[in-house]
Amino acid sequence: MTTTTPAPTPLVDPRVIALAHYAGRALLEKVLARHGVTFQQSVTLRVAAVADGPVERAHLVGSVVDSLKVAANEVHTVVDGLIAAGLLTPHGASQVRITETGRELYATTSGETAPISARIYEGIPAEDLAAAGRVLTLITERADAELAAMDR
Repeated sequence: MTTTTPAPTPLVDPRVIALAHYAGRALLEKVLARHGVTFQQSVTLRVAAVADGPVERAHLVGSVVDSLKVAANEVHTVVDGLIAAGLLTPHGASQVRITETGRELYATTSGETAPISARIYEGIPAEDLAAAGRVLTLITERADAELAAMDR
């Protein structure tokens, strides 16, 4: 009788984190593509969708820059594209707000991705998710500190 030894559980390292990130992002991008939305547009639209009202454009751009680690001018271009598409609209001199069309799109894409996420996380014990959350938060904080040090 032949027995096989199970593969060892990998330690969390940059490759494991990247593989998980890109696998999840690929799923999200498939959903978004059906609606003609890019990943950057989705992240930007989410900031406006979860806000209680109009958002300062500078805050919106800063949030996306912090999340995606991209240049502010890229995010300004995304915001302009969302405005041109009727998903965001200017509000006052320095704010933007999500339109009803933008809110419907956000709700639709969120609704389509929710069951996928539920299937991915199904059966993972809460304590494992909590430990992963703590570790990934610490890694993010340290990486952000390294980025800040490089920019000085």
